[in-house]
Amino acid sequence: MFSIERLRALAAVATHGSIAQAARTLRMTPSGVSQQLAKLEREAGHPLLEPHGRSVRLTHAGRVLAGHADRLLCQLAAAQADLADLGDEVLGPLRLGGIGSAVRNLLPDALAALAEAHPRLTPTVVDGEAFDLLPRLLNGELDLLLVESWAARPLSVPEGVRVRTLVSEEVHIALSERHPLGDRDTLDPADLADTVWACCPPGTEPYEALVQTLRSRGIEPDIRYLVAEHSTQLALVSRNLAACLTPAMSRHPAPPGVRFLSTRPALRRDIRAAWPARGESPPVRACLEAVSRGGGGTGRSRQG
Repeated sequence: MFSIERLRALAAVATHGSIAQAARTLRMTPSGVSQQLAKLEREAGHPLLEPHGRSVRLTHAGRVLAGHADRLLCQLAAAQADLADLGDEVLGPLRLGGIGSAVRNLLPDALAALAEAHPRLTPTVVDGEAFDLLPRLLNGELDLLLVESWAARPLSVPEGVRVRTLVSEEVHIALSERHPLGDRDTLDPADLADTVWACCPPGTEPYEALVQTLRSRGIEPDIRYLVAEHSTQLALVSRNLAACLTPAMSRHPAPPGVRFLSTRPALRRDIRAAWPARGESPPVRACLEAVSRGGGGTGRSRQG
């Protein structure tokens, strides 16, 4: 392993062309620089300097190593600058995860604002469900999540995770206009005892919320279509094949022939940010602020 100080001495000689000038730049004595270079030659196993008149010049091996030294020293300086900036500037990686509807509706504007305000920030995004994303948050693979919590089935938050509600929105029942109850404006889910349902797969928050909502009314739901995307569920609804629960931010775009009915009593879903209590870094704080500033849509209320 080469010493950084010895590489610095070699780079200085390569830049200034003499040991004496390199010594002045490094605030060392010429003999001190010579000793560093002699040790570096032994570590490298090649001569790095050769006589050139009354001075010295780099050998081919010396030029090769000096090039590497320049790059290493530049990278080290960049690392030191980044660390010095951490208290004042938002920079570095930001690893985000979220459910599809939150990623689609909340993140694009927030990421655009972050790119403008903090160009040295490098966000990455994966989508998924809370039961997959929370373990990745806890083991350090992700920094911040956008997950959902349904009133009928509140999100279970592991110890050591902080949450903030970003959006609280109404959930509607989507029915085809051709459904016998499709002309209503409001209905109780109990009225749909004989209806086929489309929903996200088992284990997800929407699936468990649907099951809990119907079982609380004495109904065992007939869920025949297990698809993750709300848009696909609505396509099935439009052909009068199923009903589905649709949060406000997932209503658009909806295919023709779909009606959205309010429920009695009202169903609601929250979108929450989640992050490790120990990991509230400047990038996480900046992203939380950017997402919180975003605009809400129909049926949604923003939380401060």
